[in-house]
Amino acid sequence: MPLSDNDLEALWVTLRLAGLTTLVLLLLGTPLAWWLSRTRCRVKPLIEAAVALPLVLPPTVLGFYLLVMLSPQGPVGHWVQALGGPTLVFSFTGLVVGSVIYSLPFVVQPLQGAFAAIGQRPVEVAATLGAGPLDRFVTVVLPLARHGFVTAAVLGFAHTVGEFGVVLMIGGNIPGETQVLSIAIYDHVEALAYTQAHWLAGGLLVLSFGMLLAVYGANRRFAVTRP
Repeated sequence: MPLSDNDLEALWVTLRLAGLTTLVLLLLGTPLAWWLSRTRCRVKPLIEAAVALPLVLPPTVLGFYLLVMLSPQGPVGHWVQALGGPTLVFSFTGLVVGSVIYSLPFVVQPLQGAFAAIGQRPVEVAATLGAGPLDRFVTVVLPLARHGFVTAAVLGFAHTVGEFGVVLMIGGNIPGETQVLSIAIYDHVEALAYTQAHWLAGGLLVLSFGMLLAVYGANRRFAVTRP
């Protein structure tokens, strides 16, 4: 069989990490993106720059500072352990934390763009009809921004699947716990096991291309059907 048990475990860890990270990002990124699309606060450029930082910051740099912060001696890791929480570094929980930060702009920016494209008028019309803030958001904003949610979910998932530098710095390379597909590919290349590396790399290539194709196809259908 081209894939070993360790490869299958790495696949499961990767899919679990990407799925959980995407869910957390949608829950956290939706209100943040909505606020960014509506606010005129002076600190908005600062928040946007902080959200977009993982786009330009080398993953090893981001991973290093996350390792320092999440370690038992770091400010965040020490605080979490003092409250009885788990150890964050070299654990799956730490991978989720790092992945949420690393993939944040890939979820927030599409949602912010989708919310901004809606404009104020549909929300104002719903308000005049007596709809409350939550009702307006659920019944008006969410349906109109559905293409943004599709794009955000797919990009967040795909970007998390392709992580390497950040997860290696925070989680190390523990089979079945923190070893993801990108690290498994690196291990195979180091061992000159190119057949296994081809299988894993080819699978990621097909998955990534398929996800991007789905995003562009969904956006094209939305542009055609949008009134």
